[in-house]
Amino acid sequence: MERKEFTLVELNGLVRASIKRSFPDTCWLRAETSDVRINSSSGHCYLEFVEKDPRSGQILAKARGSIWSRTFQMIRPYFEGQTGQRFASGMKVLVKVSVDFHELYGFGLTVHDIDPSYTLGDMARQRQEIIKKLQEEGILTLNKELELPTLVQRIAIVTSPTAAGYEDFLNQLHHNKQGYKFYTKLYPAIMQGDKTASSVIEALDKICLNLDDYDAVVIIRGGGATSELNAFDNYELAANCAQFPLPLITGIGHERDDTVIDLVANVRAKTPTAVAEFLIGRMSEAEERMLILQQRLLDLTTIKLTEEKGFLQAVSARLPGLVQSWLHQHNAGLQLLQRGVNTASHSFLADKRYTQDMMVRRLPDTAFAMINKGKQELAMAAQQMKGAMSNQIVTRTHELGMLEQFVQMASPDYILKRGYTITVHEGKIVKNATDLKGGDKLVTRFKDGEVTSIVES
Repeated sequence: MERKEFTLVELNGLVRASIKRSFPDTCWLRAETSDVRINSSSGHCYLEFVEKDPRSGQILAKARGSIWSRTFQMIRPYFEGQTGQRFASGMKVLVKVSVDFHELYGFGLTVHDIDPSYTLGDMARQRQEIIKKLQEEGILTLNKELELPTLVQRIAIVTSPTAAGYEDFLNQLHHNKQGYKFYTKLYPAIMQGDKTASSVIEALDKICLNLDDYDAVVIIRGGGATSELNAFDNYELAANCAQFPLPLITGIGHERDDTVIDLVANVRAKTPTAVAEFLIGRMSEAEERMLILQQRLLDLTTIKLTEEKGFLQAVSARLPGLVQSWLHQHNAGLQLLQRGVNTASHSFLADKRYTQDMMVRRLPDTAFAMINKGKQELAMAAQQMKGAMSNQIVTRTHELGMLEQFVQMASPDYILKRGYTITVHEGKIVKNATDLKGGDKLVTRFKDGEVTSIVES
């Protein structure tokens, strides 16, 4: 048998022809994008397509891919507009390709079209897996269960200082027509790209150090491409937001479906300005409720005052009659008492053989009761006076004791006993050295005696 020999170019040419016969037309390929690179000068997109083991993540197959500039300019905006995601590495895609083999560059795939619905399905699947995991862990609705304060005035803001909606949010909030006061503090974070999730989590961790300073946390991101929102469909970020101890209000700035952190947040608004409108509206509702309660209080107070005024008027109308009746009753009692006293006095003068006890027994019961009451009041007054005098004696005794102690501590003898001395010149205590001169006679007193000295200089 004759041995066939080929050059490398000939062999690659045969392989190319064989592939061309086997794959004359295009076909649809399911794969994951990897190493996506766009040539800035030509506009061509170069990438790799890979297939991984779903369990281990190990790459099972790999192929070089190309999307020529003209095709890429058409399919890229279409794909990103449909999926809301930037065309990048790590995406599950369904692409229409032609199979090529070049003698110099080897095996490769040329992309002619892409089906965004396949990628949307994979994104939705990943999103649903995150939501399901949060549900299974029992944390999906934790932040929603927190009670949002009636007045949300102290606000921590998580966003980029250069975000398009940040200034709009502050302007809307602080220049509201009602004049409500809000206190805000920015916690900067990256709001697009691969570092979004970790940056927002870091900002939330800083807020946790000062929880008592805020009523709620606002996460906002204004404008921008919707393709950058996939960073907010992140499990770690969603888990942090769901378990955050303060109510979260999101305004990511998009009209499409909610992101995962929108789902776990306490309140979700469409845009940063919508968040500001929500906060202002909540203050306005609270003010309206307060005004209603104030009016109800005024109405109830007016009704109560009217009722009490009527009662007082009724009592005022009856009071003169009641007083007059009371005076009549007591006048009658006094007259009865006076007659009893007169009768007893006449009887005593008529018969002096009655003793004083007999006279008392014949006094009317009313007079006898009054005499006893007077005795009781005198006894009570005497007892109170005795107690007051005893308290005064105790107080004065204590004050005298304190004064005596103070006098003893200030006496010269007490000072000498403590080790000090007293120097006297001509009967007066020496206080300053400048008051003395040479030849002066001094007497120095100690606790156990005194000595005499002469000043030399």
